[in-house]
Amino acid sequence: MLSPSSPSAVVSALRAAGCVFAEDEAELILATARSAEELTSMVDRRVAGLPLEQVLGWAEFHGLRIHVEPGVFVPRRRTEFLVGQALAQAPDASVVVDLCCGSGALGAALAAALDGAEVHAADIDPAAVRCARRNLAPFGGRAHEGDLYDALPSHVRGRVGVLMANVPYVPTAEVPLLPAEARDHEPLVALDGGADGLDVLRRVAAGAREWLAPGGCLLTETSERQAPAAVEAFADAGLTARLMVSEELYAHVVIGELP
Repeated sequence: MLSPSSPSAVVSALRAAGCVFAEDEAELILATARSAEELTSMVDRRVAGLPLEQVLGWAEFHGLRIHVEPGVFVPRRRTEFLVGQALAQAPDASVVVDLCCGSGALGAALAAALDGAEVHAADIDPAAVRCARRNLAPFGGRAHEGDLYDALPSHVRGRVGVLMANVPYVPTAEVPLLPAEARDHEPLVALDGGADGLDVLRRVAAGAREWLAPGGCLLTETSERQAPAAVEAFADAGLTARLMVSEELYAHVVIGELP
């Protein structure tokens, strides 16, 4: 077992494990650990390849500290662009839904920005739902376990102003090519989007009209390569679709409005 006795020892251990930002990571780990034993455990887990956010127990997202448990999808910084687009599209939304919610980071970010909004999150993974409940609790939001719309309470049907779905969109054949941190330590259900990566996106788009309020919008993240097919899927579902891109974050968000 590694026994880091100093900040330099922590940096050295992380650097030897291939952590590119060893100094920054060491600073976060040292600030989070509450004892020498916990410090040793955290460094050992990071050296073993766990994502830094799972080691720390939190991720910074859209100005919030989001609780992240082992085995739960880590919110990506690029997904902050999706949140920004949702707020720009519907700044007065009173009902928000976060499908495929993972940690509930998107729902929590909108709940923090939209004072008093009714926020619901849903995921098929029980670990994700537990995590999302913790992150949504300060805002009065609720997380539900189940497959996409099946998890939602019926009273929000036709009332949703913002429907966010950070769906899995990695094509099945490309999952083995992902970085080990994602491939080995995040749930496959949060990564694998089927043969072309768009299976879940199509299901979300197909069911959106039933849940959106008049003028409501569906937003989802996709890749540059998949964007044209994703826009087409939204249009096929009867939504007015367009693509928004952040070059800085390399983020691609499809927005579909209910006419």
